[in-house]
Amino acid sequence: MKTYNPYPLRIDEELMEELKEMAEVHSRSVNKEIEHLIKEALKKYRQTKGDEFKPRKKTRN
Repeated sequence: MKTYNPYPLRIDEELMEELKEMAEVHSRSVNKEIEHLIKEALKKYRQTKGDEFKPRKKTRN
């Protein structure tokens, strides 16, 4: 998996503290917790959109 991220996350301090607590409860790093939450949100989004939502395929340069 590619680890370079050109999109640094700017996030409210209070929200970050909650994410840290959540990550600790789930024995994950904050990064992995955020990744997990995004994956779950996308899964739910895809279920509500059905065939209408199709992620773009990666292209090689």
